[in-house]
Amino acid sequence: MSNFNFPGQTAFYKGKVRDVYTINNDLLVMIASDRISAFDVILPRPIPFKGQVLNQIAAFMLQATKDICPNWLQQVPAPNASIGIRCVPFKIEMVVRGHLTGHAWRTYQSGKRELCGVPLPEGMKGNEAFPAPIITPSTKADEGHDEDISKEEIVRQGLATEAEWNELERLAFALFKRGQELAARQGLILVDTKYEFGKKDGGIILMDEIHTPDSSRYFYADGFGERLAAGEKQKQLSKEFVREWLIANNFMGKEGQTVPEMSDEWIGTISNRYIELYEKVIGTAFQPEPVSDEELYNRIVEALKA
Repeated sequence: MSNFNFPGQTAFYKGKVRDVYTINNDLLVMIASDRISAFDVILPRPIPFKGQVLNQIAAFMLQATKDICPNWLQQVPAPNASIGIRCVPFKIEMVVRGHLTGHAWRTYQSGKRELCGVPLPEGMKGNEAFPAPIITPSTKADEGHDEDISKEEIVRQGLATEAEWNELERLAFALFKRGQELAARQGLILVDTKYEFGKKDGGIILMDEIHTPDSSRYFYADGFGERLAAGEKQKQLSKEFVREWLIANNFMGKEGQTVPEMSDEWIGTISNRYIELYEKVIGTAFQPEPVSDEELYNRIVEALKA
């Protein structure tokens, strides 16, 4: 994907998977690339249609939650591009967990019973639902790894005031509840996710993507209880299968480790899993819409004019 130069462009940021263009300091053009990252490392090969999947799920979910919290999105001019309001971001990610899995389970297995200042109940099994969802925030690093952080530390460091934190917490729980309801309709369980917020004209705005396979983990509801009782792995829709493949091939983003080779077949498998997640989460068939760089540029410029 090209690095574009749009009329009125005042800044450009290349994220791990998104290219973000600032227009006249008040709008953002966000292009979801087909890049894939894990353990904060961009993997060497792109995944066909991944950008379209992420962009379209995020647009669907932002539309489905805007009654809870206003969001940044204004327009979707292309399958892998969105235009919206530029906010001043809170430098924290609101990670909401409904189940003990992933990073939380790895922490739990190491014997710790606290994560980001939140106590974890004794006697839990991997993938079990918490008595109520918990929030385990992390700092939003400009470079390198995001770090776990507690509510107290967030307020102490001035990343949010106590009043702002309380509102972020309220919104994150409300969004997660809506996400769980939307997932349940599709026979899925929203296991955990992350939200990012910003400020605009004194108000709090929901930013970035929500409830996508890059920001969330879903389990299939059918057979969940039986698998949990038997201690079996859950059938899931998320990027976790990519992380598991990397771990199995001795890669966790640590110094001196090399990303294993990604075969054409494996790239196809990842692409199909992303498309499966789109269809399962949205409930409609995925329509692949390849867009050339030239067409993408022209569509965005037309939308910006409007």
